[in-house]
Amino acid sequence: MARQTTKLDTKKVSAELFTLTYGALVTRLLKDYENIDDVNKQLERMGYNIGIRLIEDFLAKTNCGRCYDFRDTAEKIQLAFRTYLGVFPQVSNWSAANDEFSLLFDNNPLTEFVELPDHCLNLKYSNIFAGILRGACEMVQMEVTSWFVQDQLKGDNITELRIKFIKKLEDAIPVGED
Repeated sequence: MARQTTKLDTKKVSAELFTLTYGALVTRLLKDYENIDDVNKQLERMGYNIGIRLIEDFLAKTNCGRCYDFRDTAEKIQLAFRTYLGVFPQVSNWSAANDEFSLLFDNNPLTEFVELPDHCLNLKYSNIFAGILRGACEMVQMEVTSWFVQDQLKGDNITELRIKFIKKLEDAIPVGED
């Protein structure tokens, strides 16, 4: 009797494993912290720590050079989402000053198997993305802030993550060192 082999799509398995693992992490945070705002802060903080490390891997993998302006930065952020999560968010809603834009997600890979209970409606489930962007941009001397404007988990048609450029960070020598 011949043995049947099943071919697994490793990218799909990896994405699902990531989604489920992230869900378990958020569930654990909800149990550890009594306040939803504290969970939101913790997710952002965790994302920040990931972002400051992830940027090196991204730059090495893509061989991207310096960003020349904030539009160039937006394109590279879009490429990073495709590279690491297999999603291609649309960049849109630029501000008149070109210092703010939105990433629009038709589907958010983090929320694939998620339903928020009523007591978690203030949870920013994907807030790790906001932290990752802040951390990665800071490592390339850009201070940004980001927040969710719309979220499919909360009944919106699309997930919208807004990113705003604050200022260019200058390299500084610590006090007392020359």
